[in-house]
Amino acid sequence: MSALTLRLPDHKHERLKAMAEQRGISLARLLDELTTQALVEFDAETHFMVRAQRGANRVERGIELLRKARGGLQ
Repeated sequence: MSALTLRLPDHKHERLKAMAEQRGISLARLLDELTTQALVEFDAETHFMVRAQRGANRVERGIELLRKARGGLQ
């Protein structure tokens, strides 16, 4: 596990401490949860962008497959 020094304005520090206290967890645990959430969102966005890039220029093929799946109907 790594240690991290984080510089925040006093008002943010106080708000984060209050948030942690309200949730009944330590400030370190709160920051761990918040960074985990941020990383999950980042990973999902990255995964989506990779998938979208793979699908680029394949619209016509996708429509063709949909028509085939519907039995040639429009």
